[in-house]
Amino acid sequence: MTLTLGVIGVDHRHIYGQMEKMRARGCTCKGWWTEGEPQTVEGFVKRFPDVPRVADYQVLLDDPEIDMILMAAVPVDRAELAIKAMRAGKDVMTDKPGCTTLDQLAALRACVAETGRIWSIDFSERFEVPAMTRATELLAEGAIGQVVQTVGLGPHRLNRPTRPDWFFDETSYGGILTDIASHQVDQFLFLTGSTEAQVVSSSVGNFANPADPGLQDFGEILLRSDKAQGYIRVDWYTPDALPNWGDGRLTILGTEGYIELRKYVDVAGRDGTDHLYLVNGERCEYIDASDAPLPYFDRLIADVRNRTETAMTQAHCFKATELALQAQAQATRLGALA
Repeated sequence: MTLTLGVIGVDHRHIYGQMEKMRARGCTCKGWWTEGEPQTVEGFVKRFPDVPRVADYQVLLDDPEIDMILMAAVPVDRAELAIKAMRAGKDVMTDKPGCTTLDQLAALRACVAETGRIWSIDFSERFEVPAMTRATELLAEGAIGQVVQTVGLGPHRLNRPTRPDWFFDETSYGGILTDIASHQVDQFLFLTGSTEAQVVSSSVGNFANPADPGLQDFGEILLRSDKAQGYIRVDWYTPDALPNWGDGRLTILGTEGYIELRKYVDVAGRDGTDHLYLVNGERCEYIDASDAPLPYFDRLIADVRNRTETAMTQAHCFKATELALQAQAQATRLGALA
């Protein structure tokens, strides 16, 4: 069971992972479009030389053979493009953030209700990380009892020379909580089984880049639901000596133990990625989770064919986005932003 794809917007490198994971499952792509010549075009063409570029994205929307549009356009533009795609009868997988304002989210909700199409965000820090799959399995087995808190850390490397102008414009990218922290909000809701939550407090700051007033290089959120609590910290401070873009970590605290994920690097420790640590009443051990599967993509393909919600419910996708947007809107502004 495969899909025929089209790509609209390759402004963020996350489109590489979206395409690679879908094509690895047999999906084909009939064409791609992006506005202008962002730096990411070279990498896209190198990875997918067989996929033709089209001059107008409407060509992709009008193609009856295309089932799904993949999207990593400039964040502020994603909602409008997704709505056009859904009204053209296409399902959508977008990079995060799926939109940048609560008004855009309201329009997306209305469009999904109107068209019955799927609007799915590829939360890559969950869906493209094998250790998350293994942690989910351990939770289902009751390995740490009832989850009462998650602590999600999302540090990133600034990589200033590679960043486009929109990266430094808050209106264009939506703010650091809308953007990066949507990953951790998604994980909090999913891992705690929460369908609702409130933003207890949030803040954004610019401490290291005062010459770029549109950049937020630090953010944090405190969440609370009827099931659990969550703390989130995101930043653009990854030091140059780290061998990858960020030391992303997640701690899941349960009533009978805890799980820690070091998703991308084990500092001064083991090589590779997807390091999982489990501690409970009987086990205190390291688990190499790098061989765990990534079920989101297979499930999403099946959802498009069967009109189901096995990859991620639409309600969850909307709620994770809503909470990140709310946190951003009410955030205390610190440092050079104060």
